[in-house]
Amino acid sequence: MHQKEIVQISKWWRDLGLAKELKFARNQPLKWYICSLVCLTDPDLSDERVELTKPISLVYIIDDIFDVYGTLEELTLFTEAINKWDVAALEQLPEYMKICFMALYDITNEIADKIHQKHGWNPIAYLRKTWASLCNAFLVEAKWFASGHSPKSEEYLENAVVTSGVHVVLVHTFFLLGQRITTETEDLVDNIPGIISSPATILRLWDDLGSAMDESQDGRDGSYVDYYVKEHKGCSIKDAREKVVSMISDAWKRLNKECLSPNPFPAAFTKASLNIARMVPLLYAYDDNHCLPTFQEHLKSVLYESVSL
Repeated sequence: MHQKEIVQISKWWRDLGLAKELKFARNQPLKWYICSLVCLTDPDLSDERVELTKPISLVYIIDDIFDVYGTLEELTLFTEAINKWDVAALEQLPEYMKICFMALYDITNEIADKIHQKHGWNPIAYLRKTWASLCNAFLVEAKWFASGHSPKSEEYLENAVVTSGVHVVLVHTFFLLGQRITTETEDLVDNIPGIISSPATILRLWDDLGSAMDESQDGRDGSYVDYYVKEHKGCSIKDAREKVVSMISDAWKRLNKECLSPNPFPAAFTKASLNIARMVPLLYAYDDNHCLPTFQEHLKSVLYESVSL
């Protein structure tokens, strides 16, 4: 089943053409599919896994546009276009951004239409809003870098929880599971509840510990460790890293409390949130060759090795 889904994803990614058009961006459809598989483990959710892989891939692509390629002027125009969600806003964008915007626009509308057909509820307004929030947060980081501004560590982390992309992934997961926004879940999109912010914090801080060498990319994003050292005179890198380890532990405690306490979200959604956090150590355990040997071993075990009964 999973191998068939990988074939579907590989064909979709190849036909989409972004790897050919945006050569500076990451090209890792198998890794993105595994992230989807971690979120949606139920065998019956095959179609949903395939669909979820698509926004996960776009989070990575847009991250690379902001982090390693686009100029501040281009990034500002791109963010404005995402906020307007209007094809007419593309005129001022360079060609590579037009290609990315149209891919995002078409894929998001297609996913919303499929959810509407299956569940009778069209979440396009909420999906658009999460993409706008992501790009707005990416642009904040880009402006910090361009101006040389060094934010306070907590200011950085508040924004970095959004740029982690976890919010985008879990909002798509929520709707792909057939859920609707209610008075109990209305904070899901606008305010990022703890069930989302906790795994996002875990992911971002793991990344910032420096274990993520991120495929040799020379990006422009910051680090909580660096900002904390600058903010606290006399603080060593070792002290800052110990602080981050403690913060990851605290985020895990909050996430466990969210999962074990009554909450308005379905069990499948809570499990997706928990599994994202569980996956983080595998996703960022790079070796000296910028590879993920532990992740690759798990991948081989899950997808390609038969189980003896």
